[in-house]
Amino acid sequence: MKKNILATLFLTFSFFLAICQPTIQWQKPLGGTAADHAYSIQQTNDGGYIVAGRSASINADVSGNHGGDDFWVVKLNNTGAIEWQKSLGGSNYDAARSVQQTNDGGYIVAGDSYSNDGDVSGNHGDVDFWVVKLTNSGIIEWQKSLGGAGYDNASSIKQTIDGGYVVTGTSFSNDGDVSGNHGLDDSWVVKLSSIGAIEWQKSLGGTDGEAAFSIQQTIDGGYILAGNSNSNDGDVSGNHGLIDSWVVKLSSLGTMEWQKSIGGTGYDNATSIKQTIDQGYIVAGTSNSNDGDVSGNHGGLDYWIVKLTSLGAIEWQKSLGGSGDDFAFNIQHSYDGGYIVAGHSTSNDGDVSGNNGFTDYWAVKLTSAGAIEWQESLGGTGIDKAYSLQQTFDGGYIVAGSSNSNDGDVSGNHGSYDFWVVKLNTCQPIESTLTFNECDPFSVNGITYNNSGIYTQTLTNSNGCDSILTIEAEILNFNGQIFQTDTTLYFNGNPTSIQWINCNTGQAIPGATQTTFVPQITGNYGAIITIGECVDTSNCRLIPVPPIPKSPTNICENINVSPNPVSDQVSFTLDKESYSINLFTSTGALVWQKTGTPEKQEIDFRNYAPAMYVLQVDQCRYKIVKQ
Repeated sequence: MKKNILATLFLTFSFFLAICQPTIQWQKPLGGTAADHAYSIQQTNDGGYIVAGRSASINADVSGNHGGDDFWVVKLNNTGAIEWQKSLGGSNYDAARSVQQTNDGGYIVAGDSYSNDGDVSGNHGDVDFWVVKLTNSGIIEWQKSLGGAGYDNASSIKQTIDGGYVVTGTSFSNDGDVSGNHGLDDSWVVKLSSIGAIEWQKSLGGTDGEAAFSIQQTIDGGYILAGNSNSNDGDVSGNHGLIDSWVVKLSSLGTMEWQKSIGGTGYDNATSIKQTIDQGYIVAGTSNSNDGDVSGNHGGLDYWIVKLTSLGAIEWQKSLGGSGDDFAFNIQHSYDGGYIVAGHSTSNDGDVSGNNGFTDYWAVKLTSAGAIEWQESLGGTGIDKAYSLQQTFDGGYIVAGSSNSNDGDVSGNHGSYDFWVVKLNTCQPIESTLTFNECDPFSVNGITYNNSGIYTQTLTNSNGCDSILTIEAEILNFNGQIFQTDTTLYFNGNPTSIQWINCNTGQAIPGATQTTFVPQITGNYGAIITIGECVDTSNCRLIPVPPIPKSPTNICENINVSPNPVSDQVSFTLDKESYSINLFTSTGALVWQKTGTPEKQEIDFRNYAPAMYVLQVDQCRYKIVKQ
């Protein structure tokens, strides 16, 4: 019987991108005349965005409210225009805290609900976790109320590799769906199937209070959890005094593998955690300590950023902020291997500058070692609080939270608090036309290449901020005759236009306007490209961006994967370059597929399926493409 293997593949290809101090590309207040607060945003596969939070409005952008606060889920296009919006809930208070696009193109949303009518059923008493699965157009597929007779508040949900979900938050209950409570409130983790059935649940904590705010599945199929604790018994040890940030590593079945209380004698709270490429962890939160694990506090509450090893030991920590209060809520990897963190700040000194009055969004870009590269205060003279951000496909950033401002950076407020969504661009573009000739012989900067590879072309900008065009070409050389099989272009900003030409005829190819072009006939091809260049030269430089899966050519004869490896790692060769896949046992579905056939085709080694990539068979060429 064949077994399915989950494998994670790390590639090391890089290209370069011009990065500048970010500027606002566009901003959108969304909502009505009542209070609307956004807590979670994610870019969607179509280049738009999904944003979720709570809304009490019944007018302007909001319709369908069931009474009080509802989950409010809004789908935006890539310019921030509303494609659809849904008010979900019942006649009582309902607030969405976390949203994620699912593998089927729909969405999973989690938060808390007091309701037991309208869209909500199965409430156990008081507040429950409320989990809702939506289609890609926002229609409810299923919903689940999870909890007991006490207060149960969901903060974070993620889809898991088996197609189910893991959700975490805080629970005071010890009945209904909840068991094992240690006293007062515990961190509560629930593993759900793909249709929302509980597979297992864990109450984590001690006799005092715990709360969980962030969860992620780890590379080994387990989970990493972050929140806070003021216990020093039960599951918790090492408390430094008062409330500590608390990080817990769980196995795939929810068994605790290790836990760490990190902080000082003050208030320390972790709100966001991500696994890093070295299989350690990056944690963001808030601290007013200046002892124990914490140093460098600027006064009041600071952002506190901590890099942990794979076993939870502190590698480095940074206190970021000013003399006011600074609250970090979300941290993400950036494409260059550093980090981007967002929250809000009342400071205008220390690390913080540009505050527009009272509380602003505060976004900070860090290197991989935690040094500040840039920081940006966004908002108006009112209260502007960011809760979620993500780097976008074009290298910019999307930030969401709530705002009651209508000046400064904010315009279009509907009254009270609105969702405020801000798209940051890394550079202001100007148009510059480059004719890049890939005709026979293939040439970049006067150097001729007859083999596949990644090559660069510099676009000189008279403003002093050059852009780098990177060309990933697949070229076959048979008996001295060169054939180009496909080419992918990478550059900063979006292209105004791309037109591919046939080098043999000099004629444009109708309909060939994509960044990746695969000719249907052999021959040599070039492109005329109009793209954006960097204008702001004040802080412009070149940095590496994340790996791009390479498409090797003509490798049927040299792929080498053992069908029955005896270790946890398989090595193989693609296009004369060596790679390794780390293997982990899983029950996930097969993902190897031969193009041009309706069904999946088995080959000897196809059970070893990378978690983030699939290996696709295409006419004797193997491509690694995102799943």
